[in-house]
Order: sequence, then structure tokens, then C-alpha cells
Amino acid sequence: MIADQPIPAQVAQQQATPRRATPEQAMQRALALAGSVLTAGPNPRVGCVIVRDGVVVGEGFHARAGDPHAEANALSQAGELARGASVYVSLEPCSHTGRTPPCSEALVHAGVAEVIFAGADPNPKVCGRGLTRMREAGIKVTGPTLPEQADALNPGFIKRMKYGLPFVRCKMAMSLDGRTAMASGESKWITGPVARADVQRLRATSCAIITGINTVLSDNPSLNVRPEQLNDARAQHLAGRQPLRVILDSTLRTPTDAAILRQPGKVLLLTGAAAENSQTYSGEHVRVQALASGSDGRPDLRAALQSLALDYECNDVLLEAGPTLSGAMVQAGLVDELIIYIGAKLLGSDALPLFKLAGLNRMQDQIELRITGMEQMGDDIRLTARPIVTPFNKAKV
Repeated sequence: MIADQPIPAQVAQQQATPRRATPEQAMQRALALAGSVLTAGPNPRVGCVIVRDGVVVGEGFHARAGDPHAEANALSQAGELARGASVYVSLEPCSHTGRTPPCSEALVHAGVAEVIFAGADPNPKVCGRGLTRMREAGIKVTGPTLPEQADALNPGFIKRMKYGLPFVRCKMAMSLDGRTAMASGESKWITGPVARADVQRLRATSCAIITGINTVLSDNPSLNVRPEQLNDARAQHLAGRQPLRVILDSTLRTPTDAAILRQPGKVLLLTGAAAENSQTYSGEHVRVQALASGSDGRPDLRAALQSLALDYECNDVLLEAGPTLSGAMVQAGLVDELIIYIGAKLLGSDALPLFKLAGLNRMQDQIELRITGMEQMGDDIRLTARPIVTPFNKAKV
């Protein structure tokens, strides 16, 4: 589940710094600051609070890739008061130089007395190295102190680092009788404006959005983030950012004038090797990439996700597709979370189903889910569920 904390990024920047904080309050504040950011992809979301003699002297968060990290922002606010202070950070400080200098080195130069971190960083470029550097410099280091809370902030980053795959959320909208569209394909609108605004937030949170060629041909979607519909103050710093839009298209049938190709941002067409050069798409923002195909001639789904994680550094991927592709992803064990919007409508038995799931003939074949959230959204319901057994979670929970 996306960890939503109650402090929007802009509010966090402008909010008066609390005068005093216990260690527990300081760490919860650091976690909340991290959660105030919709996405920092491909980086993790991180928050930091600096406390000296029980008084908060600096705090910060990492807003987006390329911007200063949480520790750097907090140190900048604290200034000389950071010397001898305690630093509470939601994730282990980084130790490598990327777009910004290493945070562990900045903490050493600032002369802080101790660093307490909530969660470990699974990035092999980071894991443990910064901690060793800080200990060697005489800084007391404690953690991970709240690994579950910290991990909940960055499931996509953690999965990409551990398994080379992004965290996949499958978003669907259905009627009360489990239908997604009329038999003709007509589907606008099953849900109301509140639910549709929440979908915009999901898109803004994602590094990439995946759909299939059948959805492109039947619905001609744009699959872009529309800031005017977000209704979320945290999205202001994402102005102009669009997730990578990905089309699984085995034989390159995507029309060159499709709406998804005419929106700002980049588009990736994943196709079968034989179709790699069968059609030309204009514009530097469109890329065609051939992948290994299965026996059905379609791009291998796992290979597609691996490419998004390894080649495009995608942490969180949103699957917005029809019942065939969504069902195939679920049955392949590649969906980590289902987000289902339920409209108070009945579409009838001839309408299209939520998923096409083959081979489920007996009760023992069922795909078990655990419902993790339910929320009223206007006249609709948002239901969140996760598969009980996945390739990354062999035991039932």
C-alpha cells in the first residue's frame, strides 16, 4: 500500500519547526516528512530531523531525483547547530556519489554526534558502507529501528534493489456486479470524479504506466497525469513530470496518431523481436524495444518488468489495462497490489469481466487475496488487496 502521511510537501516546507521532540517524535516526524512526497523515483522517499538538546534544529526531505537529499536539506537548515546533534532519518544515509554527494560524508563533516535510522537501504552501493564510514568518524549509529514503517514508504525501491523488478499496482474500475465495460466496450464512466482524481494521484506516484495494445485500440487512452485533476498539494513539485508510458504491443499495431503518443513525456513500445522494425514512429519521445516472446508471440511479461527496473530505473509501475493483460499479470504472479474502484452500478451479465483468468476450474485453483484497505470515495469504494502468495512471498500470510 502507498504510505500516505498527513503532511504535504509544501506544508512540510513552510510549517514552523517543532520546538522540542522526544526521540520517538523525531523519528515519526522523519517518517512523515518522507511520506509527504508522492514520488522521488528512481530514488527512495526519505525524511530527516536533527535534534540538539531535545530541540529540533533542522529537518528536510528528498523531493525528487537530482534535488538535495533529506539529510542535506536538514543540515542546511540546522547550520552550526548540527554539531553534536542527533540525526533521525527514515532510511540509512547514502554513501555513494550520484547526482548529489553522499549523505554519510555530509553528516561526518557536519560533526553530528549520532545517527538513528529507521530502515536499511537495500541498494548494494549503499548497504552498510555509509554506516561504517560514520562509525569510523566517531559517530554513534543506531538502526534499523522501525524497518516495517520505513519499508512501507518505498516498496518499489526495495523490490527493485532486491529482485530487479518494480512494484506493480494493478488499477481497475468495476461495477457492483464485477464488470468493467459494456459488451460493446463502452466504459465511461463507471466511477465518479473523486475516484478518477485518485487515479491521477496513482499515476503521479508511478514511474511508469503499462497498458496493452487492445486497450490502446479500443479506448485510445492518454494515460497522462493531469495536474488540474489531482487535488493534492504534494503534486505541485511534480509539475511537468510524466511517468513513462509503456505499451505491450507484440506486432506494433499502435496507430501513429494514437492519443498516448501525442502527450508530453516518453512512450515505450515493447514488442516481439520479429516486429522490431516493422513500423516507424516519429519523435525522440517514442522508443520501440524488442523483447523475448512467449509461445503466444507476445512480449515476455517478466522480461518487460525487468527491463523497466534495470534499464529505466522504475520503482513503482501502474498497470492500467483490460481484463486479458491484467489477468495474465495476476496469474504470472507479477502484480503486488490490486486497487479496485467499485461504482454503485450494475452492468449486466453480458458486460466484460474484471479479469480473464484461465484454468481456474476448482476451488483449490483460486487466487487468494488479503484485503488491506477500503475507503469511500464520493459515491464509490476503493478496495485495496494483495495476493497472499507471490514468487517473493512463498508462505501464506
